[in-house]
Amino acid sequence: MKWELTHRAGEIKILNPVLLERYDCGGNDDDMTLIGRLITYFVGYVLPYVAIVVFLCGALWRIWTWARSAVPLRIPTTPAPDTVPGVIGRMASEVLIFRSLFKGDRLLWLGGIAFHICLLSVLLRHLRYFLYPVPWFIVCWGDIAPYFAYFLPVPLLFLLIRRLTNERLLYISGWADWLPLLLLLSIVASGLAMNYYARVDLLAVKDYILSLMVLKPVPPPASAMFLTHFSLVMLLLIYLPFSKIMHLAGIFFSPTRNQRNNWRQVFVNPWDAQPRSVRQGGEVK
Repeated sequence: MKWELTHRAGEIKILNPVLLERYDCGGNDDDMTLIGRLITYFVGYVLPYVAIVVFLCGALWRIWTWARSAVPLRIPTTPAPDTVPGVIGRMASEVLIFRSLFKGDRLLWLGGIAFHICLLSVLLRHLRYFLYPVPWFIVCWGDIAPYFAYFLPVPLLFLLIRRLTNERLLYISGWADWLPLLLLLSIVASGLAMNYYARVDLLAVKDYILSLMVLKPVPPPASAMFLTHFSLVMLLLIYLPFSKIMHLAGIFFSPTRNQRNNWRQVFVNPWDAQPRSVRQGGEVK
């Protein structure tokens, strides 16, 4: 089942279910080769669900692995807070304003914070394709977010050039460092290209996304640029749980950040074959 969509007062609204021939998977059979139809079918119907399953299973597996890892020693980075509220405040400063990075490298901090702010703004704007009705603050943010999207390539290019020009960074960089940057740059470039040179029907895009969410997918918009952009996003989603980008969840399990400065607490090493007792004076038996 497909939906007819209309645009009214700044938001997309779903009307009566009808069949729309304009979403007929890219045109007539004479205009589309068998390979093209297979690629469209895979990208539009198979890849999204594969990406979601891999992302969720991979992310849960990484989080479960970190959660069950033994941490027998107190190893917080000094100066460390002595109380739980202090630890929460420290974690908030690390997650929201990158406190440690600011102390270590101001230029890298500027590039990193600019990238994350722009990316968050773009992601918020994309929520309009997943929500119905669209919340008012997403509609309002849609007027501001394009400016962040235009600026998003700048911090990405800065991070790429920094890695290319810094001899030490270039020496230790591997495919795990290059692939996320190249994927993100490709996604941003294809997204901007759709906005300027290869415009796609946004109503068709929302129709397609909503149909995926209810497990009744309709044919994707007949746009090569959209399929390219969408495929790159799905590939990033598949790669994300196994990449360094998972630091967005891993930071909460970092013992150097989430521990209190409690050096007097006695710990028993779970890796020891037998428990040890410590007598006064330092003698161990």
